[in-house]
Amino acid sequence: MAEITKTDTVTKKWYVVRAISGQEKKVKQYIEGEISRLKLSDYVSQVLIPTEKIIQIRNGKKTTKERSFYPGYVLIEANLSGEIPHIIKNITGVIGFLGESKRGEPVPMRLSEVNRILGKVDELTESEGTVSTNYTVGENVKVINGPFNGFNGIIEEVMEDKKKIKVTVKIFGRKTPVELNFGEVEKE
Repeated sequence: MAEITKTDTVTKKWYVVRAISGQEKKVKQYIEGEISRLKLSDYVSQVLIPTEKIIQIRNGKKTTKERSFYPGYVLIEANLSGEIPHIIKNITGVIGFLGESKRGEPVPMRLSEVNRILGKVDELTESEGTVSTNYTVGENVKVINGPFNGFNGIIEEVMEDKKKIKVTVKIFGRKTPVELNFGEVEKE
């Protein structure tokens, strides 16, 4: 392996590493492990997997999962000089770099793309996560919380942006539309 001297100008850019889908976390760990083992932290400063939190409500219980925002891709901030691209390509689970031609140089991401992705990652980190439900219009649900607890109804409208659904509930023999949070109902 050619020796990399510290006198090289170290300008880092963001690159996309293609990884085996579903193994992004392992690939990130392998890259970080290899970088620290070979003492190349001056050349690869960040390894990032853009993820989002998904809150699912099943049987009235909230569960939080983390899902990869771009499955099969890992972002790295690096100066890919010398042997570094070769080292990264040979890591278990890495397919190659996104945008590279045969035997060509890896193509860095445009600054606008980097800012958009990093902005989205920050935004998703700050938010509590998105509630993922499988509610559909016309489906029967049972109210499990709030003043209408115990009532059954039919979904008339799903408002994903507000995380609410409009349900028609029979109250005293009359159909009444009620707006409820996702957490206040469960499928029958």
